[in-house]
Amino acid sequence: MKTLFDSHALGGLTLPNRVVMAPMTRVRAAADGLATPSMATYYAQRATAGLIVSEGVQPSLIGQSNPGTPGLYTDGQVASWRPVTAAVHANGGRIFAQIMHGGRVSHPDTTGLRPVGPSEVPATGEVFTPAGMRPAPVPRALATEEVGEHARSYADAARRAVDAGFDGVELHGANGYLISQFLSSNANLRTDRYGGPVTGRIRFAVEAVSATVDAIGAARTGIRLSPGGGFWGVEESDVPGLYAALLAELAPLGLAYIHLEATSEEEVLTGLRRAWPGTLIMNPVQPMGPKQTGRVEADHWLGLGADLISFGRAFIANPDLVERLRIAAPLAPVDDATYFQGGDTGYLTYPAYQHTA
Repeated sequence: MKTLFDSHALGGLTLPNRVVMAPMTRVRAAADGLATPSMATYYAQRATAGLIVSEGVQPSLIGQSNPGTPGLYTDGQVASWRPVTAAVHANGGRIFAQIMHGGRVSHPDTTGLRPVGPSEVPATGEVFTPAGMRPAPVPRALATEEVGEHARSYADAARRAVDAGFDGVELHGANGYLISQFLSSNANLRTDRYGGPVTGRIRFAVEAVSATVDAIGAARTGIRLSPGGGFWGVEESDVPGLYAALLAELAPLGLAYIHLEATSEEEVLTGLRRAWPGTLIMNPVQPMGPKQTGRVEADHWLGLGADLISFGRAFIANPDLVERLRIAAPLAPVDDATYFQGGDTGYLTYPAYQHTA
């Protein structure tokens, strides 16, 4: 039986273990979406992961969801990421950039622009802005002729990511952001070719992935999905049918992986495992739920056919998570008050495990 500590071939990479650092928003970027020296240290500290997937990186200004997040749409942003990827590689690691277009989950106070989405349907709840939490605004519905531009923005950011030294990219198709909004049956009320039946609602995701594959190659391209997740008020009718149709369209592209969140029943998720011919990364617990992934959950999903297991919060407080899992050392607790506060406290200040007799 495979274990977390076996190697795994992923595209052109050989991962030394099956532990993936999941993408997590930390809002530590500098002005203008620039990566920082602290970000280089943060990711380098965690380079023993088989694969790191970065925090969500916006592919355009209008794609930015939260303040304090980094971008990959200017030359300056590309240059700022190079020390980050170099630090990870110097420590023996591998890192993909997660490309995240927020769509309707944004605010003019953050970007100076009205958010866009499939339809003029606001997200449920409040969004994070420089002035604090504000009600989610009504987005502007993209015209049919604009949709392709936003699909291609993932590919444009992917080219920049490779230029910045990333080993590949993961498209953020989960958690109620733009790709997820197009997949939705209540955020997407379109009557053109990007809406309506399942074949229409998966079109944007397929176009975004296909454009990225054309830009940087399938071996460098993955996508994260949250079947039935319900984030930001997103609903999806016929979750098994929707995602089976999406995976059927994506499978011939030969992607590096799909990355599933445990946002639906295990039966649905194992069905998608059987439907997907390539590498599957599984995040075994509900994002931001009361429980975080541990060895028990990881081993359970490896036994169900997952190839790699992603860990989120456990990596925040345990930069040496792989070794702690290997020797069954206790995991340090995370201080959730420091998730989004900025600065190095709660970011660079978690030590490696110290054994005491």
